[in-house]
Amino acid sequence: MDQTCNYGFGRTLDIPYDEAVALTRAALKKQGFGIMSEIDVRARMAENLGVDFPPYIILGACNPPLAHRVLSVEPNIGLLLPCNVIVYSQNDGQTRVMAMDPVVALELVANPRVDEISCQVKSLLEKALLSI
Repeated sequence: MDQTCNYGFGRTLDIPYDEAVALTRAALKKQGFGIMSEIDVRARMAENLGVDFPPYIILGACNPPLAHRVLSVEPNIGLLLPCNVIVYSQNDGQTRVMAMDPVVALELVANPRVDEISCQVKSLLEKALLSI
């Protein structure tokens, strides 16, 4: 796992984009995440701007038990949920999978009970990405 930005982590895969998306979905599900939202960035760019953009998807992942816990502790935290996971094609033929770092994102809340939950979420996201 590598940290290519200060707000996320991920890995580069030597597999086609469509396969990476399917494996990412399965890996997230295995760690208890459901997909609450999905944005096909390529399609939106074509539709709204008429530009050709490489394959790129944003998956809004949510672990319901942990989401329930954190929403019970901090009701306004819905502003920062769900956890975004992206999959996109790179120019070199490889596919990149990245997850937002919930520990970094939820530091904004400054609540120790939220910190504990965000660490659990990060661990599950890391397990999911490493299993692909």
